[in-house]
Amino acid sequence: MQQIIYKDLGLIDYKAAWDLQEKLHAEIVSRKIENRKTPGSSPPIPGYLLFCEHPHVYTLGRSGDEKNLLVDDDALKTIDATFYKNNRGGDITYHGPGQLVGYPILDLDCFFTDIHKYLRFLEEAIILTLKEYGIESGRIPGLTGVWLDTEENNKARKICAFGVRCSRWVTMHGFAFNVNTDLSYFGNIVPCGITDKAVTSMEKELGRKIDLSQVKELVKKHLCELFDFKLTDSISSPALL
Repeated sequence: MQQIIYKDLGLIDYKAAWDLQEKLHAEIVSRKIENRKTPGSSPPIPGYLLFCEHPHVYTLGRSGDEKNLLVDDDALKTIDATFYKNNRGGDITYHGPGQLVGYPILDLDCFFTDIHKYLRFLEEAIILTLKEYGIESGRIPGLTGVWLDTEENNKARKICAFGVRCSRWVTMHGFAFNVNTDLSYFGNIVPCGITDKAVTSMEKELGRKIDLSQVKELVKKHLCELFDFKLTDSISSPALL
Protein backbone atom coordinates (compact mmCIF):
# COMPACT_ATOMS: atom_id res chain seq x y z
CA MET A 1 0.00 0.00 0.00
CA GLN A 2 1.36 3.39 -1.00
CA GLN A 3 2.19 5.72 1.89
CA ILE A 4 1.27 9.36 1.29
CA ILE A 5 2.61 12.17 3.47
CA TYR A 6 -0.19 14.38 4.80
CA LYS A 7 0.33 17.98 5.86
CA ASP A 8 -2.27 20.52 7.01
CA LEU A 9 -0.84 23.90 6.05
CA GLY A 10 -3.57 25.88 7.79
CA LEU A 11 -4.28 29.35 6.40
CA ILE A 12 -1.53 29.99 3.87
CA ASP A 13 -0.89 32.54 1.13
CA TYR A 14 -1.86 31.13 -2.27
CA LYS A 15 1.52 31.79 -3.91
CA ALA A 16 3.38 30.21 -0.99
CA ALA A 17 1.27 27.04 -1.34
CA TRP A 18 1.75 27.02 -5.12
CA ASP A 19 5.53 27.35 -4.72
CA LEU A 20 5.51 24.46 -2.24
CA GLN A 21 3.55 22.30 -4.68
CA GLU A 22 6.05 23.07 -7.43
CA LYS A 23 8.94 22.01 -5.18
CA LEU A 24 7.27 18.75 -4.18
CA HIS A 25 6.25 18.03 -7.77
CA ALA A 26 9.83 18.60 -8.96
CA GLU A 27 11.11 16.36 -6.16
CA ILE A 28 8.89 13.47 -7.26
CA VAL A 29 9.77 13.89 -10.94
CA SER A 30 13.47 13.97 -10.09
CA ARG A 31 13.13 10.81 -8.01
CA LYS A 32 11.32 9.07 -10.89
CA ILE A 33 14.12 9.97 -13.30
CA GLU A 34 16.78 8.72 -10.87
CA ASN A 35 14.89 5.48 -10.24
CA ARG A 36 14.88 4.69 -13.95
CA LYS A 37 18.68 4.77 -13.90
CA THR A 38 18.81 2.09 -11.20
CA PRO A 39 15.83 -0.23 -11.74
CA GLY A 40 15.22 -2.91 -9.14
CA SER A 41 16.93 -1.13 -6.25
CA SER A 42 15.06 2.16 -6.32
CA PRO A 43 13.60 3.85 -3.23
CA PRO A 44 9.82 4.31 -3.22
CA ILE A 45 8.39 7.39 -4.88
CA PRO A 46 6.99 9.85 -2.31
CA GLY A 47 3.49 11.29 -2.52
CA TYR A 48 1.84 14.15 -0.70
CA LEU A 49 -1.61 15.34 0.31
CA LEU A 50 -1.75 18.98 1.38
CA PHE A 51 -4.83 20.54 2.98
CA CYS A 52 -5.15 24.27 3.55
CA GLU A 53 -7.25 27.41 3.43
CA HIS A 54 -6.27 30.57 1.57
CA PRO A 55 -6.85 34.27 2.18
CA HIS A 56 -9.24 35.70 -0.42
CA VAL A 57 -7.82 34.95 -3.87
CA TYR A 58 -9.02 34.38 -7.43
CA THR A 59 -7.09 31.99 -9.65
CA LEU A 60 -7.31 31.52 -13.40
CA GLY A 61 -6.36 28.23 -15.06
CA ARG A 62 -4.24 28.06 -18.18
CA SER A 63 -7.28 27.60 -20.44
CA GLY A 64 -9.37 30.25 -18.70
CA ASP A 65 -10.63 33.61 -19.92
CA GLU A 66 -9.51 36.62 -17.90
CA LYS A 67 -12.80 38.32 -18.79
CA ASN A 68 -14.42 35.98 -16.25
CA LEU A 69 -12.86 38.14 -13.54
CA LEU A 70 -15.47 40.88 -13.25
CA VAL A 71 -13.52 43.38 -11.10
CA ASP A 72 -10.37 45.43 -11.63
CA ASP A 73 -7.23 45.75 -9.49
CA ASP A 74 -8.66 48.61 -7.43
CA ALA A 75 -11.77 46.59 -6.59
CA LEU A 76 -9.61 43.61 -5.63
CA LYS A 77 -7.77 45.79 -3.12
CA THR A 78 -11.07 47.02 -1.71
CA ILE A 79 -12.22 43.47 -0.97
CA ASP A 80 -8.75 42.42 0.24
CA ALA A 81 -8.34 39.83 -2.53
CA THR A 82 -5.54 38.88 -4.92
CA PHE A 83 -5.50 37.37 -8.40
CA TYR A 84 -3.17 34.80 -9.97
CA LYS A 85 -2.90 33.12 -13.34
CA ASN A 86 -1.63 29.60 -12.79
CA ASN A 87 -0.81 26.39 -14.65
CA ARG A 88 -3.74 24.18 -13.67
CA GLY A 89 -6.63 23.16 -15.86
CA GLY A 90 -10.00 24.87 -15.72
CA ASP A 91 -11.11 28.48 -15.71
CA ILE A 92 -11.48 30.95 -12.84
CA THR A 93 -12.37 30.15 -9.25
CA TYR A 94 -12.27 31.66 -5.78
CA HIS A 95 -10.45 30.48 -2.65
CA GLY A 96 -11.01 31.89 0.81
CA PRO A 97 -11.32 31.13 4.53
CA GLY A 98 -13.82 28.39 5.34
CA GLN A 99 -13.09 26.54 2.11
CA LEU A 100 -11.19 23.25 2.24
CA VAL A 101 -8.51 23.27 -0.46
CA GLY A 102 -6.80 19.96 -1.20
CA TYR A 103 -3.61 19.51 -3.18
CA PRO A 104 -2.76 15.85 -3.88
CA ILE A 105 0.75 15.57 -5.34
CA LEU A 106 0.77 11.97 -6.49
CA ASP A 107 2.71 9.86 -8.96
CA LEU A 108 -0.11 8.24 -10.91
CA ASP A 109 2.33 5.57 -12.10
CA CYS A 110 1.85 4.19 -8.58
CA PHE A 111 -1.93 4.04 -9.07
CA PHE A 112 -3.27 4.30 -12.64
CA THR A 113 -2.30 6.45 -15.59
CA ASP A 114 -5.73 7.88 -16.31
CA ILE A 115 -6.32 11.56 -15.51
CA HIS A 116 -10.08 11.27 -16.04
CA LYS A 117 -10.29 8.41 -13.54
CA TYR A 118 -8.16 10.47 -11.15
CA LEU A 119 -10.63 13.37 -11.31
CA ARG A 120 -13.58 11.03 -10.83
CA PHE A 121 -11.92 9.59 -7.69
CA LEU A 122 -11.40 13.08 -6.28
CA GLU A 123 -15.03 13.94 -7.01
CA GLU A 124 -16.20 10.70 -5.42
CA ALA A 125 -14.37 11.48 -2.17
CA ILE A 126 -16.34 14.72 -1.91
CA ILE A 127 -19.62 13.07 -2.90
CA LEU A 128 -19.17 10.43 -0.18
CA THR A 129 -18.26 13.08 2.40
CA LEU A 130 -21.38 15.11 1.61
CA LYS A 131 -23.51 11.98 1.88
CA GLU A 132 -22.39 11.58 5.49
CA TYR A 133 -24.01 14.95 6.19
CA GLY A 134 -27.22 13.99 4.39
CA ILE A 135 -26.39 16.08 1.30
CA GLU A 136 -27.01 14.26 -1.97
CA SER A 137 -24.64 15.35 -4.71
CA GLY A 138 -23.32 14.11 -8.02
CA ARG A 139 -21.86 15.00 -11.40
CA ILE A 140 -23.12 16.78 -14.49
CA PRO A 141 -21.95 15.24 -17.79
CA GLY A 142 -19.31 17.41 -19.43
CA LEU A 143 -18.72 19.55 -16.33
CA THR A 144 -15.98 18.69 -13.85
CA GLY A 145 -16.97 19.19 -10.23
CA VAL A 146 -19.42 18.10 -7.56
CA TRP A 147 -22.94 19.49 -7.90
CA LEU A 148 -26.27 19.52 -6.09
CA ASP A 149 -29.63 19.05 -7.84
CA THR A 150 -27.90 17.68 -10.91
CA GLU A 151 -31.17 16.63 -12.55
CA GLU A 152 -32.64 20.15 -12.53
CA ASN A 153 -30.56 22.45 -14.70
CA ASN A 154 -32.08 25.64 -13.30
CA LYS A 155 -31.35 24.55 -9.72
CA ALA A 156 -27.93 22.91 -10.16
CA ARG A 157 -25.21 24.48 -8.03
CA LYS A 158 -21.56 23.63 -7.54
CA ILE A 159 -20.19 22.84 -4.10
CA CYS A 160 -16.70 21.68 -5.06
CA ALA A 161 -14.50 22.80 -7.95
CA PHE A 162 -11.52 20.94 -9.41
CA GLY A 163 -8.52 22.02 -11.42
CA VAL A 164 -5.41 19.90 -11.78
CA ARG A 165 -2.11 19.72 -13.57
CA CYS A 166 -0.41 16.45 -14.49
CA SER A 167 3.15 16.31 -15.82
CA ARG A 168 5.08 13.03 -16.19
CA TRP A 169 2.03 11.50 -14.51
CA VAL A 170 2.67 13.53 -11.35
CA THR A 171 -0.31 15.61 -10.22
CA MET A 172 -0.61 18.98 -8.52
CA HIS A 173 -3.33 21.53 -7.71
CA GLY A 174 -6.61 19.81 -6.82
CA PHE A 175 -9.99 20.74 -5.33
CA ALA A 176 -11.76 23.60 -3.57
CA PHE A 177 -14.60 22.39 -1.33
CA ASN A 178 -17.03 25.03 -0.07
CA VAL A 179 -17.64 24.23 3.58
CA ASN A 180 -18.12 27.57 5.38
CA THR A 181 -17.11 29.72 2.43
CA ASP A 182 -18.24 33.36 2.06
CA LEU A 183 -20.13 32.87 -1.20
CA SER A 184 -20.46 36.60 -1.87
CA TYR A 185 -16.92 36.56 -3.29
CA PHE A 186 -18.12 34.39 -6.17
CA GLY A 187 -20.15 37.40 -7.32
CA ASN A 188 -16.95 38.96 -8.66
CA ILE A 189 -16.30 36.18 -11.19
CA VAL A 190 -18.04 33.87 -13.63
CA PRO A 191 -17.21 30.73 -11.63
CA CYS A 192 -15.37 28.19 -13.80
CA GLY A 193 -16.61 30.18 -16.81
CA ILE A 194 -20.13 28.75 -16.37
CA THR A 195 -22.78 31.46 -16.65
CA ASP A 196 -26.00 29.58 -15.90
CA LYS A 197 -25.29 27.77 -12.63
CA ALA A 198 -24.83 28.89 -9.02
CA VAL A 199 -22.40 27.94 -6.28
CA THR A 200 -23.20 26.78 -2.77
CA SER A 201 -21.59 25.57 0.44
CA MET A 202 -22.24 23.04 3.17
CA GLU A 203 -23.06 25.89 5.54
CA LYS A 204 -25.66 27.29 3.16
CA GLU A 205 -27.27 23.92 2.49
CA LEU A 206 -27.44 22.86 6.14
CA GLY A 207 -28.09 26.28 7.65
CA ARG A 208 -25.26 26.08 10.18
CA LYS A 209 -21.50 26.35 10.52
CA ILE A 210 -19.73 23.06 9.84
CA ASP A 211 -16.79 21.69 11.82
CA LEU A 212 -14.04 21.95 9.20
CA SER A 213 -11.74 19.58 11.07
CA GLN A 214 -14.40 16.86 10.88
CA VAL A 215 -14.82 17.44 7.14
CA LYS A 216 -11.06 17.08 6.67
CA GLU A 217 -11.06 13.73 8.43
CA LEU A 218 -13.90 12.42 6.29
CA VAL A 219 -12.33 13.57 3.03
CA LYS A 220 -9.04 11.97 4.04
CA LYS A 221 -10.82 8.72 4.91
CA HIS A 222 -12.56 8.52 1.55
CA LEU A 223 -9.43 9.41 -0.42
CA CYS A 224 -7.56 6.63 1.38
CA GLU A 225 -10.29 4.12 0.57
CA LEU A 226 -10.64 5.13 -3.07
CA PHE A 227 -6.93 5.30 -3.90
CA ASP A 228 -5.95 2.53 -1.50
CA PHE A 229 -3.22 4.57 0.12
CA LYS A 230 -2.25 5.23 3.73
CA LEU A 231 -1.55 8.66 5.16
CA THR A 232 1.48 9.35 7.31
CA ASP A 233 2.76 12.54 8.93
CA SER A 234 6.38 11.48 8.48
CA ILE A 235 8.17 14.36 6.76
CA SER A 236 10.58 13.19 4.07
CA SER A 237 10.90 16.40 2.08
CA PRO A 238 13.01 19.42 3.09
CA ALA A 239 10.31 21.59 1.51
CA LEU A 240 7.87 20.58 4.27
CA LEU A 241 10.22 21.21 7.20
